[in-house]
Amino acid sequence: MSGFVFSEKPIRIERGEGPLLYDDGGTEYLDAGASYACTPVGHCHPAVVDAVQSQAADLLFVQASYPNDARDAARDALAAAAPEGLGNPWLCNSGTEANEAALKFARSATGNAKLVAAKRAFHGRTAGTLSMTWKEQYRGPYEPLLDDVTFVDYGDEAALRDAVDEETAAVFLEPVQGEGGVHPAPEGYLEAAREATEAAGAALVLDEIQTGLGRTGETWACQRRGVTPDVVTTAKGVASGLPMGATLCADWIAEGAASHGSTFSGGPVVSAAAAATLEVLHDEALAANAAEVGAYLREELAAADLPVRDVRGEGLMVGVEVKRGANRVLRDLAIDHRVLALPAGRTVVRLLPPLVVGREHADRLVDALGEVL
Repeated sequence: MSGFVFSEKPIRIERGEGPLLYDDGGTEYLDAGASYACTPVGHCHPAVVDAVQSQAADLLFVQASYPNDARDAARDALAAAAPEGLGNPWLCNSGTEANEAALKFARSATGNAKLVAAKRAFHGRTAGTLSMTWKEQYRGPYEPLLDDVTFVDYGDEAALRDAVDEETAAVFLEPVQGEGGVHPAPEGYLEAAREATEAAGAALVLDEIQTGLGRTGETWACQRRGVTPDVVTTAKGVASGLPMGATLCADWIAEGAASHGSTFSGGPVVSAAAAATLEVLHDEALAANAAEVGAYLREELAAADLPVRDVRGEGLMVGVEVKRGANRVLRDLAIDHRVLALPAGRTVVRLLPPLVVGREHADRLVDALGEVL
């Protein structure tokens, strides 16, 4: 049945530690994307494992109508880590749910319906978020979707300003497009989005599901640009791979949000994992490590003079645009060099290692790519 949803890889992963994974035969692999950026503090960090095991022994689940210390701790940790003014977290189970909630909250708070998103964007696979996802491969089989979505070229300030009007509920953008090929927002683009939405009374929603939690060298990628949106969405690594997402809202969005809920919102075990993960990210200064090792990785890739079209990204979110199919490169990296990475379109190798990697792991990536290419 899993093949119905995902194309299975010929490697059966049994355990992980730090940035490393091991298959059922004991072979070691470097995780440069196998975890979809869901393990920022590394696989099985002792603090996260201890928190999960301790909470599981006390209480596996109680729904969100009943106050619970683990849920309160996760909410407090997210509020403390959030960009300034976005201290109202709504908890859910995934990134697409976080974006779906942001969509609903923006419509409710503004009273408008129109949405603006970017070409090459990926915001999720549920009906609302899929409506704001650009790729026909994802959208086509499930259409018709929401019909009041306008797509603009990513990075084109004039097109964005023209698209945002008094009927707009929200603009959804990724500070660095991930699935779309690892494209950082050009200088001034997020600032232009902020100005346009403020002028129209619309919400600016920044999808930081892949860029957030230290990956780009700051806790949130929007902080690198000095832009504070009305909503930030996060998921993936917030609970070290356990299913959690969060929609971090400004007061006016939270106060204007209509009824919304989720059975598993802030379950005790995933909440314990989230609080522990956020504490490790802070205590071990992993955003700073991402900035330092990420810069080193991109410098070494450039210095290696590889036969590639481009190396781009921020922090430990790196895209290597190759001259032949990315999937073939990924296969050779995995089979011949025990490095597991991801595609981002047909020609981009996407590197999203845990934020605990060091220069020695970056060197291993550069050497492996050099031999494969």
